[in-house]
Amino acid sequence: MQSLRPAAARPLGRAHAPSIGLLAVVIAACGSTSPSPSPSGSGPIAPSTSGIAVASVTPQPTPTLAPTPMPTPTYTNPADPELVALIPTRLQGIPINVPPRDQFAYTPGDFGTAYGELGLRFTALQVAYVEEPRLSLYVARVEEPFPTTRSLEPYLATAGQYVGIAGLHREPWRYRRIAGRIAWERPEDNATVAGTHIYTWAADGYVFLMIGVDDQFNRALIGALPGEPARTASASPSASATASP
Repeated sequence: MQSLRPAAARPLGRAHAPSIGLLAVVIAACGSTSPSPSPSGSGPIAPSTSGIAVASVTPQPTPTLAPTPMPTPTYTNPADPELVALIPTRLQGIPINVPPRDQFAYTPGDFGTAYGELGLRFTALQVAYVEEPRLSLYVARVEEPFPTTRSLEPYLATAGQYVGIAGLHREPWRYRRIAGRIAWERPEDNATVAGTHIYTWAADGYVFLMIGVDDQFNRALIGALPGEPARTASASPSASATASP
């Protein structure tokens, strides 16, 4: 915006001195100046401007707002003992392998690709697996605001692709109550190995993705991990939601 600068007062020269009548009007308007007698007596001169304050407005620079930094993927995996401790090392007499973070190459940024913009907030990752019955588990810590299981719906297809099921769409997934928890489940179909189920859910600042071939063992592990209790979940899950013990 252009600044408005008041013009500085300029003394009137002798060659352009106003008439006596006009000068009287100027003097009355100013109220604080009077004509000085001419040394030679040849006539009045312009009033002095030494007592008139001249305002000067200096334009202020327009502040530049710094853009809000966007989250970026984290391609390091910091130590997170609490995250590791979430996963039991044995269930129903079956050992669960929970390798130290320096023994697997995955990072929060790698796993975050399965969850789009949400994955940009993943800060730590732990994996686990069972050799028999075959099962793989991924658990990520996520920054606030914490997601709900319901909010994972946009990422179902890419979550399935991450565990090796190509060409998945939203339709096969169901919003279910499993072992008293809420989870998204993709049951066995022609795109998976017989008996294969995929699950994803969120709870307590964590996001879980699991794929396994034994439905009974899968459900037992879901019940042993943090979960969103069914009683606090959305009162109106999708039409595809199915009650399950």
